[in-house]
Amino acid sequence: MNQAVETDPLGPAERARSDFVREMVQRHECSSLCSAMWAGPTPKRIVQFWDDLQRLPDDVRTCMDSWKQLKRIGFTLEVFDKTSASAFIRNRLGTRYEDAFNKCYHPSMMSDYFRYSYVFVEGGFYIDADDVYHGAPIDELFMDGRVKLQPFCYDVATSQMVAPSIFTEPGANQPGWIFYFNTTPLIASRRHPIIERALLNATVSLEMGCANSLPEVQATTGPGNLTRSVFEVISEGCAPDAMMVVHDWELISTSQWPLSYRNDSRNWRLSNQQEYMAPPTSDVQ
Repeated sequence: MNQAVETDPLGPAERARSDFVREMVQRHECSSLCSAMWAGPTPKRIVQFWDDLQRLPDDVRTCMDSWKQLKRIGFTLEVFDKTSASAFIRNRLGTRYEDAFNKCYHPSMMSDYFRYSYVFVEGGFYIDADDVYHGAPIDELFMDGRVKLQPFCYDVATSQMVAPSIFTEPGANQPGWIFYFNTTPLIASRRHPIIERALLNATVSLEMGCANSLPEVQATTGPGNLTRSVFEVISEGCAPDAMMVVHDWELISTSQWPLSYRNDSRNWRLSNQQEYMAPPTSDVQ
């Protein structure tokens, strides 16, 4: 009787990156280590983005406002839209990067590209507009200059995310699991080499985009790009302690579901590799 052969959903390069992330994520004892190179603090600066603040949905505004309580303990908060983000990139990085930003055809791509640009130039803490803060202390994440990233794991067999309590345990793995780093939160000191590589890789991918098709969001600017960048920089000799895996980020913040914008083209999953069409004003809730 023929037995079914289980195929890997990833190609060799993608599997190597997933295995690399899994090893980093499950190596808990290294998360608190920090060399003298990264001893300097990260600015307590919270940055958010929504492409058109005149069309900001009320439920998203509520998520964004949840972070304002941190202003009482010394954090600053900045919010950018498409126009101000483009101006920041032009003024601080130049026309090459502004042109790449303008090639981002969906607000999700704009936010990805802008977060790399801002955190690379200024350092600080980028958080997605639909993430809500639960009030847990976060000061220790800013005591050094390492990049801090949230790990994710997707199970192809079930088409569902694997719970962090499961996939972060040493040795936990399944053939269909894909390990990667999320782009939110993005916490790092200025000029961090991993953020620099993520910005450069996204820029080159956008510049090389085919005239007859739109680039895929995840690989071009999203978690695929960030995961690839972490893999490259550390594989090329940067010490693993240049970054810290935040295993329990869901205790600090979670992305809210459902939200009004997720049901239309403002949701990148519905507009991936399709021209983005903003909903009329009357559709914004």
